Amino acid sequence: MSKLLLSAHVLAAIVFIGPVTMAVSLFPRYAAQALDDNRSSAEPVARLLHRISRVYSVLGLAVPVLGLALAIRMRVLGDVWLLASIVLTVAAAALLAAVVLPAQHRAMALLDGEPGDGTASFSAVERWVSGARRLTMSSGIFALLWAVVVVLMVVRPGSTTGA
Repeated sequence: MSKLLLSAHVLAAIVFIGPVTMAVSLFPRYAAQALDDNRSSAEPVARLLHRISRVYSVLGLAVPVLGLALAIRMRVLGDVWLLASIVLTVAAAALLAAVVLPAQHRAMALLDGEPGDGTASFSAVERWVSGARRLTMSSGIFALLWAVVVVLMVVRPGSTTGA
């Protein structure tokens, strides 16, 4: 049973967390291009990246659920490497839910706005562009958190289960 849970956990991480990490990382670039009137070809890409970010973030909840089931089965729930991974996973999820997805939603709302909305839409675009740096940084931190979790899962410092 442990091998089945481990396989499902790793597969879910690859299939769900990988795409959301890439989509989150690429979104600021394409959204900025899409909000620039000269780059309308970037709009469908930004919309797709936003959709991937939203959908795969929900599907990605399978990764910690399977991971917790596996940890219980392997009796390693109290190990420091696993507790650190849980904390980093919660931090990544909170960053995604509180910063990244709302910023992406604001960009999509600006893209959905009517052309010629006037100065309000121009100032809204300016505000989003100024916040794009924060989004880019948050996206990078999100990816870094997942990279550290992967390293902890592989290296398992202090583990007695053998690695």
